[in-house]
Parts: sequence; structure tokens; C-alpha cells
Amino acid sequence: MSENSNNKTSPKEPQNGLLHYLLGHGLIDQVELDECIQAQQALADQGEQASISGMLVTHGYLTRKQVDRITSLLEADKPLRQIPGFQMLEKIGAGAMATVYKAKQISLDRIVAVKIMPKHLSKDKEFVERFYREGRAAAQLNHNNIVQAIDVGEAAGYHYFVMEYVEGESIHEQMARGHKFTEKEALDIIIQVARALAHAHERGFIHRDVKPKNIMLAVDGAVKLADLGLAREIADLRAAASEAGRAYGTPYYIAPEQIRGERDLDARIDIYSLGATAYHMVTGRVPFEGPNPSAIMHKHLKQELIPPDHVNTKLSAGTAEVIEMMMAKNRDDRYKSAKDMLVDLECITKGESPLLARERLDAKLLTDLAEESSVSGQRVSIEGPIPTGDAVKPKPKPKPSPIQKPAVTPTPIAPILIWALVISIIINVILAIGYIFGSK
Repeated sequence: MSENSNNKTSPKEPQNGLLHYLLGHGLIDQVELDECIQAQQALADQGEQASISGMLVTHGYLTRKQVDRITSLLEADKPLRQIPGFQMLEKIGAGAMATVYKAKQISLDRIVAVKIMPKHLSKDKEFVERFYREGRAAAQLNHNNIVQAIDVGEAAGYHYFVMEYVEGESIHEQMARGHKFTEKEALDIIIQVARALAHAHERGFIHRDVKPKNIMLAVDGAVKLADLGLAREIADLRAAASEAGRAYGTPYYIAPEQIRGERDLDARIDIYSLGATAYHMVTGRVPFEGPNPSAIMHKHLKQELIPPDHVNTKLSAGTAEVIEMMMAKNRDDRYKSAKDMLVDLECITKGESPLLARERLDAKLLTDLAEESSVSGQRVSIEGPIPTGDAVKPKPKPKPSPIQKPAVTPTPIAPILIWALVISIIINVILAIGYIFGSK
């Protein structure tokens, strides 16, 4: 039997698509193709069948590895013809978990984005559930700053999710091109994302993967929070229990409690991740770097954050204070909600001090001063050798001479500073309460 016996034609082999691809990409020319077709016909006259791809390999125009790779690529493109009601226009993104296409929804004559899960992942029940969870979460959120869900389903073995098409690019793409965000630009984007998060949090959802790749900048200036693939209802105790001990998120922007795999995650993880994103935007670098994800996450847990205004000295103190509060390692030191965070962000845009962040800073200074004063007092009591014997007897106080005045003990400075800080905190609290009730 000839060597072509291993290249028998399969009835499902996409011969036409393969040949169009090979010719279109200049991998073979028409003369070479005609030669292989004639050889194939000669074998057919002898009662033996062979595929064109096999003949191309036999004649040395392609390798078997090239044929397999191109066939796999064409197989991956099959969803373009598999989703009923949608005309696929072009591929606009691809990753290990899904491929995204720009498409036309025929019934409504509008442009949409279609995310399609690779067929081999359909066997992973957990991943399929996460895919549909994204669709359900997006369907319950209706906000100008969140990419809107349109449909979710399955066709010919492919799971798909149809969503609003955003004409623009992500923050990640802009930074990769070398774009440097001004403080004003960054604040405008962060405020819009904060509004999206406030909307999601109020409806019981946490995003869990806020990062530059998931923030889209539309050509009309609108900011859209995308990719709710890791979104989860805060009250979903079953999901929380199943995910306990596992870190979900992106290492550069992940919150410490996510790294620890804690169960009782809440809105403050999104606040931390948005803070890390803001840090990247205003400084041009991520908060923590390392040779691998494990090293980066360790720094999120243990290493002190370099203040953003120490990296970008042109950054205002107010913006730096807000980002530092967003990225506090202890979640109790962060903003309690996205709405509270918005209060401070909007204060900065008005040229005012961030009330809540400044209050936290004053409280920290007060604590540090109190600790310093306490430590200083202890030092005075233990300085010098321990007295023994006659040394413990009180010595008579020397009488001042007629021309000497008794020494005046200087007034301690620490208590004055402490009282000044207490008064400052009280004033800030009163102003914050007035601002919140006034805005209502």
C-alpha cells in the first residue's frame, strides 16, 4: 500500500476552507495545488483515495504539523457560522477562556459583541457555570457604566454570551501603547467605575476582577466596566464555601483577603482593586512587582505601599490619600462602600480635601503621636543606672540663690498637638456629616 494510505479523505475534512486559507496566505500557489490535484486524481483512478492536505505533505509543500495547526485554527473559527440570528463580522479578542467577535444581530440590525467559549471547555461544569453566571450577573445590572448583557445560550455545542459592543479600547491597551493618564483623566475614569461598582454592590454583586483590561474607554468618552466572569452575589454562601481557600483575581490588582481565600468577601475587595488600578494609572507602574504571581501576592499581603505621590511627585496629596485608603491592607481601614469613596473622589474634583481620607489620616497621626508619647515616657523612666543603697534616699532640694530664678519646666508639646488633632478630627466629622446630609 502507498504512503498515502495514512492520508485518506475524511468526509468531515474542511478541504475547501483549508485550500482557501493556504492560497490566501501564500503558503502554496496555484501551480503546486494543481500538481497535487492531478496526483490525487491519479491515485483515485487506481482505486485509492487521498486528501489534498495529505498530497501537499507528500509532495513536500507543507509539513504535517503545519496542516494540523491550520486545521485546528479553522476548526476554532467554526463558531462564526454556528450562532443563529447573528452574523459574525470579525474576531476582536481571544484568550484561553473565550473568543470575542464583533457581530450583527440580524433581528434588530445592530452591532453587538459575542463571547464564545471554546468547545473543549464545555466539559468543565464549573467553567460553564461561571460563564452563565457572568450572563446572569450582567442581566441584573442596568447602568451606563456597565457593559450590558443581551443574551446567553448554547448552539451546536458552543456556549455563547451576547453583550453590548463598545467601540473603543481598554485602559490596558492605552497604557500598552504608552499613553500616560493625567490626574484629571484618571479621576474621571475612576469616578465612572466607582459609580458602576456602587450600582453592582447595591444589588448584591461583587465584581472580583477589577483591572485595566476590564475597563473599556468608548470613543464617546463613556467608561464601561466589563467582564463579570468572576462576579458573585455577596449572599451566595454556597459559592463562597466552594471557593474558600482559593485566590480568584489578577495578581497585580488583587485584594489581600482574596489572596487568603477568605469566605466573607464584600464590596471592599473591588475598592482595593480599583485603588490598585488607579495607582497604575497615575504612577505608570503597578503597586507591587515581582518575578512571579506568588511573589507579587506576597507583597500585597506584607509589603508597605509606596505612596503614589512619592512615585509621581506632581500628584496631588488628596488623590494620593484616597488611593492609599482604597488600598489599605486591612479592609476595615478602607472605604466602607463605593458611595463613600465617591464622596472623596468628587471632593477632589471640586478642589476640596477628601473628607473621609483626611479624617483617617488625622486619626492615624493621632495614634502615632500617642504611641510616640507613651514610648518616650517609658524611656525617661528607665534611663540611667538602677539606684541602690543610699542613692535611693531623697536629696534635699537646693535653695535658689538670691540672684537665681527657679528653673521653668517647658510645656510638653505632644499634648498640645494631640488636642489640636482631636479638634481637627471633630471639625472634619462635622463637615462630612453636613456634606452627606446636604447632598441628600
